[in-house]
Amino acid sequence: MMTVATKVEAPVKFLFTAPPSDTPRDYPFSVLGLGDIVIPGLFVRLMSKVDQVLQPKNLSYFNVATGAYAAGLSACFVANEVFHNGQPALLYLDPSLVGGTLACAAVNNQVSDLWDFSEADEDEE
Repeated sequence: MMTVATKVEAPVKFLFTAPPSDTPRDYPFSVLGLGDIVIPGLFVRLMSKVDQVLQPKNLSYFNVATGAYAAGLSACFVANEVFHNGQPALLYLDPSLVGGTLACAAVNNQVSDLWDFSEADEDEE
């Protein structure tokens, strides 16, 4: 995975300069792939639709999903620094997004509504 992430020169990744360290690095950047942004972004967008349909009383699904994305991404970058090794971002992003959303649904008392959620077809509207 790291070979592909570091050797492919295409517009499908974002490079962040790694923080200074006493340990020399083989690759001086943190890499975030396009899929680490697009896939969670689609999930966050779905949560904005859930907000419109379910109209939660306590917590907004969109706000929780956005915060969960930031927390998962932060956890990934922290793991990069702790282990000095590349980490798959979705390993941290997916559990934070799904867990945060399910916790939000529990607070809103809408777990079954969220679980059974489906967007209405345009023909039905």
